Amino acid sequence: MLSVDTEITELENLTTKELHKRWRRIYNAGPPSGLSRDLLVRAIAYKIQEHAHGGLSSQSKRQLRTLAGRLETGEGDKFKPGIMLKVGTKLVREWGGQTHTVIVREDGFDYGGRSYRSLSMIARKITGTRWSGPRFFGIRRAMKPFSSAGMEARNGQT
Repeated sequence: MLSVDTEITELENLTTKELHKRWRRIYNAGPPSGLSRDLLVRAIAYKIQEHAHGGLSSQSKRQLRTLAGRLETGEGDKFKPGIMLKVGTKLVREWGGQTHTVIVREDGFDYGGRSYRSLSMIARKITGTRWSGPRFFGIRRAMKPFSSAGMEARNGQT
């Protein structure tokens, strides 16, 4: 069996007809009409890598579906990606004299041995009131970088 790198490199040497055959074998359907040779190669290469290394996480797929839906409704320019937490990350919060630990999972969160779909559900369980889960656990979006000129102005320098 060929290595993933070798298999992908060899795609460049295939004719368009051979790429169409490979597409049919991988996707179980013919390629969309009008798809350029470059996109054929890229899509087939992606599937080869996906087969060898696994595909997108369910969280990433969910975010892509959300973005696609917003683009279809014309809300794409307002889209702000959610906070991305790596699987396995531990979130710790002290509340009511107790330390509460949440572990980020592929498909949600683990708290107290139970699975939850959102941090807000966990924050409500802990406090008994409605909270923004990310806010409760102190998670913030990354700050936008600012220019050194802006920094100088903040420091009173010009």
